[in-house]
Parts: sequence; structure tokens; C-alpha cells
Amino acid sequence: MLKALTIRHADMDDLPACHTIEANCFPPAEAAWASSLRNRIEIYPEGFLVAEWEGRVVGQVNAGSTDKDDITDEEFKQLIGHDPDGRNMVIFSLSVLPSFQKRGIAGKLLTNFIEHARDLGKAAIKLLCKEPLIPYYARFGFADDGLSSSTHGGAAWHSMTLVLGD
Repeated sequence: MLKALTIRHADMDDLPACHTIEANCFPPAEAAWASSLRNRIEIYPEGFLVAEWEGRVVGQVNAGSTDKDDITDEEFKQLIGHDPDGRNMVIFSLSVLPSFQKRGIAGKLLTNFIEHARDLGKAAIKLLCKEPLIPYYARFGFADDGLSSSTHGGAAWHSMTLVLGD
């Protein structure tokens, strides 16, 4: 099935589909607003990939870039403080439409994203996730840095880091 899957950079035409994915994958208090997704596509398209299946966008991964190691700043999700030359990529969202989950699409998106970050010369990829997802990200080499001070959406988040070595 994954042979028909295309991973590519997002463009503005993908915004409605990406917003639908966010709304279907996260509680309202955690999902990115359409304006945030628009900013991410406009300001840092290098950090926004989509998975397309038979012409339909079914998954996304989007990020910002910074030299900071503390990624809990809520404003950063709006790309305030974003530095395209920053040494760290920070994943804001990795999500796949529920009807397309459990098919390896998120893994393909994440693998492509990791390679892309390496190509950009980034030192690390950072993200925040809920405790049940720690083993998932660990399979890709992310290390659990422990409980984060973030309270985004009223949830508890773990900080994870993948160091991109040679």
C-alpha cells in the first residue's frame, strides 16, 4: 500500500486538509488553528511535509527551527522566535487521518522528516508527546528527556530528542 504514498512539502492548497487532520487527531485544546498551520506553511515550508495517498493529503508533520533547547514556549507554535538556521528542528505535529492510521504512514512521514533534517544540517529534532507515545518515538531513536513543563491543552507532555549525528 505504501507504494502509492507520496511524501512532499506542503503548499497552501494543502491547508484545508491539514487542518482537517489536526481537528481529527487532537482534542480541540491541543489542535493547531488553521492560522497556525498557514503560518507554518508560509514561513517555514522546509519544516512541513504531507503524506498524499491517491491525490488526497492523509497525514502531516510540521515543525519550526530554533537554537533553543527549551521547546515549551507556546508562542513558538506560532513561529514567534523561529530561526530557520537554528540547530534544532521542533516537531509540532505528526498526525494521520484516523481512517488511514495503522498503515505505516506516520512512520514514513517521520523517517522522511528525519532525513530532511539531516540534509538541512540540523543537530537534533525535538518534540513533546504524551507518555503512551514515548515507545513509538523511541523506535526512531528519540530519547525521553523526561516530563516537560509544558501544559499545552491541559495535558502532561514528555520532551524527546533525536540527536542527528553523522
